[in-house]
Amino acid sequence: MLKNCLLATSSALLMGLGANAHSAVELTMYYPIAVGGPLTDVVDGMIKDYQAQNPEVKVKAVYSGNYDETRVRALSALRAGEPVQLSVLGALDTHDLVEQGLVEAFSDVAQDAPSQDWLKSFYPALMANGTLEGKVWGIPFQRSTIVMFYNKDMFREAGLNPDQAPKTWDELVQTAQKLTTDKHHGLMIPSTGYPYWMFQALALQNGRQLMNEEGTQVYFNDPKSVEALQFFHDLAYKHKVSPTGTIEWGTLRQAFVQGKTAMMWHTTGNLTAVKNEAKFDFGVAMLPAKEKAASPTGGGNFYLFKGANEEQKKAALDFVRWMTAPERAADWSMATGYVGVSPAAYETPALTEYAKTFPQALVARDQLAVASPEFATYETARVRELLSNAVQAVLTNAKTPKAALDEAQAAADRLLRPFN
Repeated sequence: MLKNCLLATSSALLMGLGANAHSAVELTMYYPIAVGGPLTDVVDGMIKDYQAQNPEVKVKAVYSGNYDETRVRALSALRAGEPVQLSVLGALDTHDLVEQGLVEAFSDVAQDAPSQDWLKSFYPALMANGTLEGKVWGIPFQRSTIVMFYNKDMFREAGLNPDQAPKTWDELVQTAQKLTTDKHHGLMIPSTGYPYWMFQALALQNGRQLMNEEGTQVYFNDPKSVEALQFFHDLAYKHKVSPTGTIEWGTLRQAFVQGKTAMMWHTTGNLTAVKNEAKFDFGVAMLPAKEKAASPTGGGNFYLFKGANEEQKKAALDFVRWMTAPERAADWSMATGYVGVSPAAYETPALTEYAKTFPQALVARDQLAVASPEFATYETARVRELLSNAVQAVLTNAKTPKAALDEAQAAADRLLRPFN
């Protein structure tokens, strides 16, 4: 009799465990990995920690290339009927994702008071690209600004103050000329991968945002935009402080740490990788100004796809809140160099202590005060490609700045006409 009772009890326990395991909420998240540093291990570790605290939720991360590749793969999976609830996509993708009806607004799902407070906890500059039509569609996570990395040892060798980076375009040229030798260039700004982003920084510094807030108009051939692209070209061909032609995004960090350039502009997302790889003393500075100091924001947001059931929406909201909590945002910033997405992240003991010994970690945060939203419009991918192609045509001497930007403007106007 006792044996039968024990067998019955064991059977019931096994059935219960099977039911609990089967009832775990499953979330699939597409994630871009083509950025600086060993991010896969970092993200895997964060997911593992979350699941240890929340065993009722299972998160599957699908690592899927750069931002464009991730967008294509995630949307292809959705259209094929595969279960996809979350993705980290480019913050500039908001217009298209909303226009195509692919995403849920986090502000519609986050209805309770703590969640509403959470939506208000992020830096406003990082929320701009993810907010549209009065709703929050993207939650900042892997976010950045462009910063200037510079080799302090080369500054010393050239008789320059290693603690004083150039603050204006004129100073940038003068400094880069003193740093340029037969062995290395004074400055490199990448022009593959994200040429539109680097050009946007120059245009902003020259007093011209490249699009309106609604994402329905662009200002590629505005005189200030043309002047900014001329300056980008002149760094190589007139001032001779940069290589001619295009400069590879993907290998520029290695060029910097190998001493092939004294200064480079790049995402702050490469900060920790440079810290680990550089064998010399290096500094990080805000980008220099022409009319004003400026940088576009960049990087990725969390997006919640339509099609998730209520249980998955609840779990996805909880997961994203957990991933962006101040403690995790601080850990993420230290592990990668990306911006801690909330002021509270920089008030954590861990990041406060880290910044005392590595103040370079605060530059991107401080630059948020003068940051603008990353270039984003409707038909974002196609419009962005027009701009990137125009920039590269100028940097390879195939077209003049005005001719290239006039052509890009005309083509962009045609693409955006339905939205005006």
